[in-house]
Amino acid sequence: MLTFLSKPIASRMCDGLSRRDFLRVGALGVGGLTLADLLRLKARGAIRPARLQKAVIMVYLPGGPSHIDMYDMKPDAPAEIRGEFKPIKTNVPGMDICELMPLQAKIADKLAIVRGLKTQGNHDPTELLTGIPAAGSGQIGPNRRPALGCVVSKLCGTAGPIPPYVSVSDHRLLPSYDDPEEPAYLGAAHRPFAVKGQIMKDLTPLPEISSERLEDRKALLRSFDTLRRDIDMTEQRLAGMDTYQARALEMIVSPRVRDALDLNREADKVRATYGLAGADFLRARRLVEAGVSVVSIAAPFSVRVPGTSDPGWDNHASLFKVFPTKLPIYVRAVHALITDLHERGLDRDVAVAVWGEFGREPRITVDQGACKTHKFCDPGRGHWPEAGFALLAGGGLKTGLVVGETDAHGAQAKGRPYKAQHVLATLYHVLGIDPGATTLNDHNGRPQYLLDSPEKIAALV
Repeated sequence: MLTFLSKPIASRMCDGLSRRDFLRVGALGVGGLTLADLLRLKARGAIRPARLQKAVIMVYLPGGPSHIDMYDMKPDAPAEIRGEFKPIKTNVPGMDICELMPLQAKIADKLAIVRGLKTQGNHDPTELLTGIPAAGSGQIGPNRRPALGCVVSKLCGTAGPIPPYVSVSDHRLLPSYDDPEEPAYLGAAHRPFAVKGQIMKDLTPLPEISSERLEDRKALLRSFDTLRRDIDMTEQRLAGMDTYQARALEMIVSPRVRDALDLNREADKVRATYGLAGADFLRARRLVEAGVSVVSIAAPFSVRVPGTSDPGWDNHASLFKVFPTKLPIYVRAVHALITDLHERGLDRDVAVAVWGEFGREPRITVDQGACKTHKFCDPGRGHWPEAGFALLAGGGLKTGLVVGETDAHGAQAKGRPYKAQHVLATLYHVLGIDPGATTLNDHNGRPQYLLDSPEKIAALV
């Protein structure tokens, strides 16, 4: 969280506010940035006037959702493989999905399913966001790459107070894990704007200060110019700090971001369509409408089912007890988002990607570790990086089709498997970025391609 770096001041102004109170503005500040600094930033283009016309909403299902119980069912396999759920037909011939997802069956013509998605198997979303897997145990290591949203921020910037990249949830599975949404060598200016905690309060000016007075008092910042420009601070780092801080001030002055995050501005009927668990999905739609280019959501959809413990989508145990409650809630949120984008005419411009870090083991097992930890031994499925899925929609992509295929047990892709970089290359294509021709310099000034394997999923573009 950004705060103004001013010294404590005991005296108060004539309106009863201390300068420190004013500069805090709901706890979001600009690090001693002066009005002259703001004008300098605008003049040199640190706040860019142009932005993408396209957008991406990325939905991460943390823990590894079961492909074989959702989008890649094997009804003819042995019982210990196929599981308890049956497939149902959709409005696209041949695109059968789980019986617990009838709402998605009705809009299958608006969806594309990628089957046989192979990942490295690390238990975090780094590979999904950057194309490069983490080193393991949530530690990304020295070769980290910037997340897709950070790249978009660097290449396209934003107009005014609208951040190009917004993350509406913490994507770390554990607090000790590295943050996969870091900008790496792109600099602090391209971090996602993180919608966590008391963000609405942080974006709301103190009630004692009108918008007119807030504009007038930007000049006060001249006397609080405490942003150190040490001789050892590089120009890149300074520019990144300046840009991030300048946007923070503009976000306070402008209501656009605050309004986009305020779901109370939506009609009751619309909010009800998404459901309580789909609030972040509705927030994502409002953000892309406001001009955000990339919105990322971590959606565990954890549910309470008696006699179970549900760790998001990491269903080593109790999968068949949890899914009848979990999947309808998940499907409701996704269905609401996709149909809402279509009804608002945003489907050609906004792509949606839904996926997890891997699939689940085809053979149903009883995980002894889960038994000891959670005191129950209901069957589930282990991790399975050899075959997962990605659900794509919108953005001008071709839909109403399945790409990729797995074997009779859903264990391996037939032929060459799709990988996370293929999905990311497709999303970059939606955004008008060629990852095979675009490079960004790392900390050593060496050009780095956005992806090592920039091949798009040809059937979708």
